[in-house]
Amino acid sequence: MTAKRIDGKAAAQGIRDRIATEVDAFRQQVGRVPGLAVVLVGDDSASAVYVRSKARATEQAGMQGFEHRLSATTSQDELVALVDRLNADPAVDGILVQLPLPPQIDEQVIITRISPDKDVDGFHPVNAGRLAIGLHGFVPCTPLGCLRLLQAELGELSGKDAVVVGRSNIVGKPMALLLLRESCTVTIAHSRTRNLPEVVRRADIVVAAVGRPNMITGDWLKPGATVIDVGINRTEAGLVGDVDFTSASEIAGAITPVPGGVGPMTIAMLIRNTFVSAARREGYSYEKSL
Repeated sequence: MTAKRIDGKAAAQGIRDRIATEVDAFRQQVGRVPGLAVVLVGDDSASAVYVRSKARATEQAGMQGFEHRLSATTSQDELVALVDRLNADPAVDGILVQLPLPPQIDEQVIITRISPDKDVDGFHPVNAGRLAIGLHGFVPCTPLGCLRLLQAELGELSGKDAVVVGRSNIVGKPMALLLLRESCTVTIAHSRTRNLPEVVRRADIVVAAVGRPNMITGDWLKPGATVIDVGINRTEAGLVGDVDFTSASEIAGAITPVPGGVGPMTIAMLIRNTFVSAARREGYSYEKSL
């Protein structure tokens, strides 16, 4: 058996096309387009690539992008002042400060300074709390994209056993909460989990977000499991995920590739969150399944 390859690129394009249509209708009714401000501090090459792809996606959706590139020596106070200006700017619906930040800047200070209503990354403690107790807020883009891929592949998720390998605030924890919200039985596993392969092997759904290249191999998987690989690891052989794609494809029912799986969905969800922010701020009615 060879697993079905889940095409995140095609899924993301479908979502972005729908958003572009919504943006056009929004512009006609409201008289402006949604705006996303992206802040890049320093010259980290990987971060610069992400920022460029986000800017391109913003433009393709018909939204306005505001790019702020600051030097690596920018002080925390200077960045806080910029965030405050963006919070107050009515043309800006979403604010994204690209992580990681230089060592002189405390990431938590910046994350908590962004208005929760413009926090399209979903990292603010208020949005994390809203997700935890089931209120409407912004959900981090990567886990939200993973959920959309799972729903498209499996339909109803209720009652399925899900294992999330990884416990970060950005992916692991919110992913587990989203799956719980869909009535899955959820286990969060991590580097200290005993008998990790056995824990993973009982799952109908495996979300790998641990940051270790090819860690999860085919013999860890339950036959027919759906595998979502969030890992992006740079190796001498190129980009690889946290799952060994070759061996996992022989056991899984469906699996996301790296690249071309979760990555495009992350950017699609960022564009989606920005549109939703604009719609909420303007009292504009939109398709809730977006």
